[in-house]
Amino acid sequence: MWVKKMSPLVILYKDYSENPNSALSNFTEDVLPSLEEQGVPQLYPNDSIVDYKKELRSLNRELQLHILELADVLVERPSQYAKRIGDISSVFKNLHHLLNSLRPHQARATLIHIVELQIQQRKQAVEDFKRRREEVQRLLKDAFITLDGQ
Repeated sequence: MWVKKMSPLVILYKDYSENPNSALSNFTEDVLPSLEEQGVPQLYPNDSIVDYKKELRSLNRELQLHILELADVLVERPSQYAKRIGDISSVFKNLHHLLNSLRPHQARATLIHIVELQIQQRKQAVEDFKRRREEVQRLLKDAFITLDGQ
């Protein structure tokens, strides 16, 4: 007697059809830890609505200023460079945090773009099929006319 093994997908489907609560669940919520949780001072407003463009530009200017100050400190007061390095590190971490908070929006926009491209490609494929069907119908019609004429 042969024992037929079911694939894991069939088993999963069968289990789900009998018990809908048995489905795999992958409900993870990716939460970006706040800067305070990481022990980094937040250099931009902690509002629910952040103007990312404005804040990124502001942090970029602040970073440039801190780098110039670091160059000045290294020339005139080399013993104080550690504080400037800490300031630069803080600005970099804030920039990084802002950019990481934009990742879900970037992923959503990328998926929208991919789906729009797929829709466009499928519409073009449908138009191509219609055009080819019309061409085949015309060829068949011409062939029938030729056969009827003989």
